[in-house]
Amino acid sequence: MTGIMGTDDLIFVGLDVGTRKTCVLVGQSDHSQRLRIIGLGTIPTKGMRKGGVVSLEGVVRTIADAKEQAERTSGLEITSALVNLSGAHVSSMNSTGMAGVSGRTIGADDVNRALDAAKSFAIPYNREVVHVIPRGFVIDGQDGIKDAIGMHGFRLEVEAHIVTAGTTARRNLEKCVEAAGILVDGWVLSSLAAGALVLTETEKEMGVVICDIGAGTTDLAIYIEGSVWHTAVIPVGGDHITNDVAQGLHLPLETSEEIKISHGHAMKEAVEPSKTLIVRPFGSDRPVQIRQTELASIIEARIEELFGLVKQEIKRSGYDGLLPAGIVITGGSMQLPGIRDVAGKILQLPIRLAQPDNLMGLVDDLKSPKYSTSLGLLSWALRQDHSAMMEGYKYGLGWPSFDIRKAADFLRRFLPG
Repeated sequence: MTGIMGTDDLIFVGLDVGTRKTCVLVGQSDHSQRLRIIGLGTIPTKGMRKGGVVSLEGVVRTIADAKEQAERTSGLEITSALVNLSGAHVSSMNSTGMAGVSGRTIGADDVNRALDAAKSFAIPYNREVVHVIPRGFVIDGQDGIKDAIGMHGFRLEVEAHIVTAGTTARRNLEKCVEAAGILVDGWVLSSLAAGALVLTETEKEMGVVICDIGAGTTDLAIYIEGSVWHTAVIPVGGDHITNDVAQGLHLPLETSEEIKISHGHAMKEAVEPSKTLIVRPFGSDRPVQIRQTELASIIEARIEELFGLVKQEIKRSGYDGLLPAGIVITGGSMQLPGIRDVAGKILQLPIRLAQPDNLMGLVDDLKSPKYSTSLGLLSWALRQDHSAMMEGYKYGLGWPSFDIRKAADFLRRFLPG
């Protein structure tokens, strides 16, 4: 995937449009399939709420500014990018598909025919398929096969995880991206992008949940036997904690966010009762003193609710007894002290906190869990490109269909005047 004009090197561009921040990353891979960050642009987001566009003008301006920053730091012109997708409009299901092989060696075309059959179910007119990810294959009754290409058989079946998105929400975001001068190479669910970066192969094989707590949503993905078995988006995130603090203490949102970051704690009992902080509530002429335990009790209540919803979603998936590797938490809100203890108390699973590591290039500003999805987009793109080179095909990525208007706009950039 090349999203850059002016270079023949293999370049990957990821665009993470979040509720709180928008990040454009430019990565370059070497012969060892290692990724180096060569361009970075990050801007506070305007016009997004709970993963959805609420102001086209604000989102377009945000993406354009982040793109300009990334172009300046990389020295290259960005033309396209892989874009994250989140929000309550995203849903998922599992499906099966079958393709006849007629007793010959199974090839990429046979796998793609089986995957096409898996997604050939009736979906509402206002929804569209984003991902078709194979969980495993069955050849002539033999199950447990992870890679069917090159094997011999008569009947090929595939178990696939299907992710769909609301057409209106997806197209509104695409409209903003294109208006900022970027073509959409493809869409990646935020939880899958984060999982591509922070999960280990052992965790995916044993059974694990990735929990990416963003500002507006919490994105979940369950991996079992190395594949995605379930995904979900919970419309609760760090901004809800900030809103609770603002309402409970009668503070402006900016002040609430500041004290949440600097003095917040997810467990009231872990805070010394004598600790206090100075704030200026609405209707007060001068600053007042409040106990830090009061702040912690507000945060703890929302964190407990969040992980209660995570627990419900895991149980609803039916895979709650298949997760010996537990849950891996990432995202900006992961940095709240005590969040691991609350998660462990509610979920009764092993808990690991994760953030980007082993990075190369312009990484000083990226060593934070809030960039897991942004960096995960590049990891996803790199793995997809490597799979394409090794196997001659790609799956699991919802590539846009050919659009003559987009093609004409792209070619017009090369014309003088």
